[in-house]
Amino acid sequence: MAQLSILVVDDDKDVCEYLEDFLSHDGYRVKTIYDPTLALEELKLETYHVVILDLMMPKLSGIDLLSQIRKLDDDLAVIILTGYPSLDSATASIEHNVSAYIKKPFSIDEFREVLQRIAKKKGLVLRREDALHVTIGKNIRELRKNGGLTLKQMSRRTKLSVSLLSQIERAESSASVSSLFKIATALDVPITQLFGDY
Repeated sequence: MAQLSILVVDDDKDVCEYLEDFLSHDGYRVKTIYDPTLALEELKLETYHVVILDLMMPKLSGIDLLSQIRKLDDDLAVIILTGYPSLDSATASIEHNVSAYIKKPFSIDEFREVLQRIAKKKGLVLRREDALHVTIGKNIRELRKNGGLTLKQMSRRTKLSVSLLSQIERAESSASVSSLFKIATALDVPITQLFGDY
């Protein structure tokens, strides 16, 4: 499975620590922010798949922050977390296209289920084959950079297009055995080294 990247925005440090512990343990990449006014800047700097957002926060309410997030990214999965559920906040959440509205206290199983549903809906669940493409791409990029080679130089050495090499590195295209052989030869490594632990 791809490592889902999650941003938790909640002024309650205990909730943040609790979520960070169990989500990290489940294999997600987690960052927590206690001050909601810093969340938008963080979303501009890093790529996140899911934002977990508390509704009742000082300085900036969850709904106001949600509105700002939607202006920035209308496809980002947002989970609303609230100890004070109300019809108004639920309606506002639906209007802003949230993926889930969860009441505190919540069960870990409920949270896991919601995250799995979001991952599936957003196409973020990777098959093992896809994970292999990611590994190969990452290894090729690291070997290329360690060798001080640009994509253009790799293209000359392998007779593969810069576009194809770039797609292989980003795991957007699966490389043929022939292409992998050419890449391994250009990098002066055994082809098996491109596969990592697979």
